[in-house]
Amino acid sequence: MPHSSQTEQRFLAPAQVAELLSIEVDEVIELIYEGRLRGSKLGAPAKWRIEDSSLSEYLAEQSEEARRMALWRQANEASFPEVWGTSRRHGI
Repeated sequence: MPHSSQTEQRFLAPAQVAELLSIEVDEVIELIYEGRLRGSKLGAPAKWRIEDSSLSEYLAEQSEEARRMALWRQANEASFPEVWGTSRRHGI
């Protein structure tokens, strides 16, 4: 089997992405238009396809956003240096 230096890009149908994210297909298309998912119209007739790597990046972004929101919710109990990741005790 020949070895390729490039990783073959996989594409998913909007319905597959919608199922993985538990959202509607229209919402997947909206994420493409917002630039939060990378998609292209491929084939004849052209149909939307989403790059598999784009979905992974989107999920990582969502996970980071959820982590930051959890820290923000804890801000009432934590000092700002703890929330923003700095060890400075004063001068905020």
